[in-house]
Amino acid sequence: MALSPRLDLRQTQSLVMTPQLQQAIKLLALSNLELETHVSQALESNPLLEIGEVRRENESDAAAPAGEHESDPGADGESALDIADYALDPDRAPGDNWGDADWGKAAGSGGSGEDLPDLENRAGDEPTLAQHLSAQIGTAAHDGREAMIAARIVGEIDDAGYFTGDLLSLTEELGVPLAEVERGLDLVQSLDPTGVGARSLAECLALQAKEADRYDPCMARLIDNLAMLAAGDIARLKRMCEVDDEDFAEMLAELRRYDPKPGLRFGGGAEAPVVPDVLIGARADGGWDIRLNADTLPQLVVNREYYLELKDGCTDKASKVWLGEHLAEANWLIRALDQRAKTILKVAAEIVKRQAGFFHQGVSAMKPLILREVAEAIEMHESTVSRVTSNKYLACARGTFELKYFFSSGVGSSDGEGASSQAIKARIKALIDAEDAKKVLSDQALVDALNAEGFDLARRTVAKYREAIGLGSSAQRRREKKLAAL
Repeated sequence: MALSPRLDLRQTQSLVMTPQLQQAIKLLALSNLELETHVSQALESNPLLEIGEVRRENESDAAAPAGEHESDPGADGESALDIADYALDPDRAPGDNWGDADWGKAAGSGGSGEDLPDLENRAGDEPTLAQHLSAQIGTAAHDGREAMIAARIVGEIDDAGYFTGDLLSLTEELGVPLAEVERGLDLVQSLDPTGVGARSLAECLALQAKEADRYDPCMARLIDNLAMLAAGDIARLKRMCEVDDEDFAEMLAELRRYDPKPGLRFGGGAEAPVVPDVLIGARADGGWDIRLNADTLPQLVVNREYYLELKDGCTDKASKVWLGEHLAEANWLIRALDQRAKTILKVAAEIVKRQAGFFHQGVSAMKPLILREVAEAIEMHESTVSRVTSNKYLACARGTFELKYFFSSGVGSSDGEGASSQAIKARIKALIDAEDAKKVLSDQALVDALNAEGFDLARRTVAKYREAIGLGSSAQRRREKKLAAL
C-alpha cells in the first residue's frame, strides 16, 4: 500500500479555562476581606474603575423575599459563572436556564425559641487560658496555700498549655517545700482542659489517656516512645507494647484523638467580629426577607467621563487597544461581582427554605441537608454551591452562622424524615445540662433517652457527637460536678 501525504479538515469542540473564567471562579469563593483586597487591587490597576454609590434601581438585586420567583440572566445571555459551571459539568449547556430558580416560601417567623446559637456563634470575649484555669483553682484547691501555689504555676504556662517553669526555682521563690509545689502542679494538671500543665508532649498525652481511662501498660509504652513512632519504627513498637496489628491500630487512633496543644483552645483575647454577607429578617406574612449586606458589597462603576476624555486623546492604535482592554476588564469585573452577589442570594434563599424549622424553632428543628440538594434546586453545580458557602456568613435573630453550618448529615428518626446531626448535638447537650449531679448520664443512658424520643442512634455515635461539642465522658463530668459542689 503506497503512502502519500494528504490534508484533513477536522472540527472539534473544547472548553478552555481562560484567565477571566478562572478569576470568576476565584471571586465566588472569596470572603469579604479577600474580596475587598481584590477590588482595591483592581481600582489601582484600572483607571476606568471607581467606587460608586449603592444602586437601588432594582431592589431584586439587593433583596430576595423568600416566596418570589426571580430571573437572573447574565448580561449577555450567559455569565462567566454560568460558563464556569459548564466547565465543571460539561453535560449541561451554558444556556440551559442556569439562572432561573423558584425559591418557594420559607414559612415561619424569626421569633426566638428555646434553642440558642452554639457558643462559637455568640458574641462576646472568650476567656484566656490563664483566666480559665484561675477560675477553677478556687474550687479544686484544698486550702489557700495550695491555691496560691497553683496560681503561681498557672503564670508559667504558655499559650499551648505547657508548664515552662522550673519547680526548684518556684520552691525557692515561694519558700515552700518541693512536695507542695509538685502537689500544686498536680492540681493544675487536673484542671480543664485535660493535658494542661504538662512538661512534655508525652506527659500531655498521658494525662489525656488517664482521663479517658486508656492509660494501660501498652499505651504507656507507646507514649513513652513517641520518638520511635515519629521515626516509623512500627514493628519494634508493636513488640515493645506486646500487641497485634489490630490493637496497635486502635491505640494509634486513640492517640490521634488527643490534643497535643490543649491550651490553644483558648485565645489571648477577643476575636475579630464576623461581618455577615446575608441578612435574614421576618416578614409580616410569616415568610423571610433575605437581603445581601450592602455594606460588604463593593459597588464599582466605570468612570464614563474619564473614559471619554481618554478616548478623545487616543490617536494611535496602541493607545486605543489599551483603552479598550481596560474598559472590557472593568465591565467584566462589574458583571462578575453582580453575578457573585446573585449566586450567594440564591443559595441563601434555598437554605432558608429548606431549614425554615431552624429559623422558627431553633437547632432542634434542623433537617439533614447536603450540597447536592441545594445545587439541584437552584440548577447549579455542586462545587459552585460549595464555593458560595465557604467563608460566607448569614445573620438572623438567632445569631451569625457560616452558610456551611446549615449542611449536616442525618440520622434516622421515627417520623421517617430523619434528623440533622446538629439537632442531635443540641439535644445531647440539653440532656447533659439537665442531668442530676448525683446521677450523671452515661453514653448508654443518653442513647436510651434519645431512642425514646424517636432517634435511632448507636452508642458510639452518641459518644462521637458528645465529644464533637466538647462535653466530657460521664466520669469527667462527675468529677467536675463534685469539684463545683465543694
